[in-house]
Amino acid sequence: MIPITLGEIAGITGGTLVNAEPSLSVTGPVEYDSRRIRPGGLFVAFEGEKVDGHAYAGPAVQAGAAAVLSTRDTGQPGVVVAEPLAALAALARALVERLPDLTIVGLTGSSGKTTTKDYLGQLLSRLGPTIAPAGSLNNELGFPYTVLQATEQTRYLVLEMGARGIGHISYLTGIARPRVGLVLNVGAAHLGEFGSVEGTARAKGELVEALPADGVAVLNADDPLVSAMASRTSARVLLTGESPAAAVRATDVTLDEAGRASYRLHFDGKIGNVRLGVAGRHQVANTLAAAGVALALGLGFEDVADALGAVGIASSRRMDVFARPDGVIVIDDSYNANPSSTAAALHALAAMASSRRRVAVLGYMAELGDHERAGHEEVGRLAAELGVDRLVAVAENARPILDGANGVDGWTGEAIFADDQATAIEIVQSDLHAGDVVLVKGSRYRTWDVVDALRPEEVRP
Repeated sequence: MIPITLGEIAGITGGTLVNAEPSLSVTGPVEYDSRRIRPGGLFVAFEGEKVDGHAYAGPAVQAGAAAVLSTRDTGQPGVVVAEPLAALAALARALVERLPDLTIVGLTGSSGKTTTKDYLGQLLSRLGPTIAPAGSLNNELGFPYTVLQATEQTRYLVLEMGARGIGHISYLTGIARPRVGLVLNVGAAHLGEFGSVEGTARAKGELVEALPADGVAVLNADDPLVSAMASRTSARVLLTGESPAAAVRATDVTLDEAGRASYRLHFDGKIGNVRLGVAGRHQVANTLAAAGVALALGLGFEDVADALGAVGIASSRRMDVFARPDGVIVIDDSYNANPSSTAAALHALAAMASSRRRVAVLGYMAELGDHERAGHEEVGRLAAELGVDRLVAVAENARPILDGANGVDGWTGEAIFADDQATAIEIVQSDLHAGDVVLVKGSRYRTWDVVDALRPEEVRP
């Protein structure tokens, strides 16, 4: 964060200065985890259901925090506000206004946001200092937290935007308005909140509506609900994808035995060869989207083509592929799941295990609303159609995955139910063969415990 005085913070947030002179400056980053405080930083105390951050105000100051943002006087130098989230949003908005040389890139989509954000960070860093932190910092807390990491040296700020309803992305763009907006796809994620994919599209499209007339909307030409958003923005539209309508286009896509794609990249009459180092056919769309943003912001075509071959996934548990000493290959995609992202992961498993035994450990996919049972059955059918040999569904609410698989005529695989993660671990480890490829995927219900039980000590995070 740029240096700012407590008096300024109080004025911006409408808060009350306590235990300090107005001239006291915050020169370090904002943190809401006292263990991550750095000298000169601002500690934000949230009062949660299980942990009250106010109890850590003293230790945060002892660790170097210059001040505390809180809802009550902690006895430490700081500012007392009515609502810390609103205060962070106000601070982030004020910061952006003080950084006229900053270009903000916003991205959203039903799947692939965090991975594509990682790619964007690596591409744009070739143009100048870029902030695109690892992880999914895309909600009302993570979004302003990311904005507040920008300094006078930052030239590109990549902001992931999640939404659980209409108006959420509009709220985020009101904090930091992007000049470039990227929409990846519209799928079945969060149907419980949106009610339909059309409702999801309405919400995701709020990003392109917020763009200025001199901005750029980078849209997926292969997703009709996304490409239709071109009519909702006054910004220039740049389409990416494999469709002939795409300005940034991939042709001649192939996969190697490790599931890594190669393709020919086309833009503005130029053609280059790209060979990705990350696994999954779906990474073609993600890397094309990142390329579209980079090209729109001035990175040269040759640099883009070269950089795409070097990009990696910085955020954990997203298509993290590792090999065990016994030859078993594990695909850790356990951070989150919805029908679209699970389908992509299953296709990656099939590509990587063309001549190996395929094992899929799938957990519950959350926030699907009335589509919950159908969504799980759909994933199970796909797993069977792709020839998964052992399909393990973890926990009762994931059981319809097995129903979907068992309904596929001619499938000869094994459908196994596991009550919990510990049972799933026992099932997988009891019949694991050298050369097996194991996919683990689920919606943050500790499905990653299965991965960690399979991960050798030397490659554990």
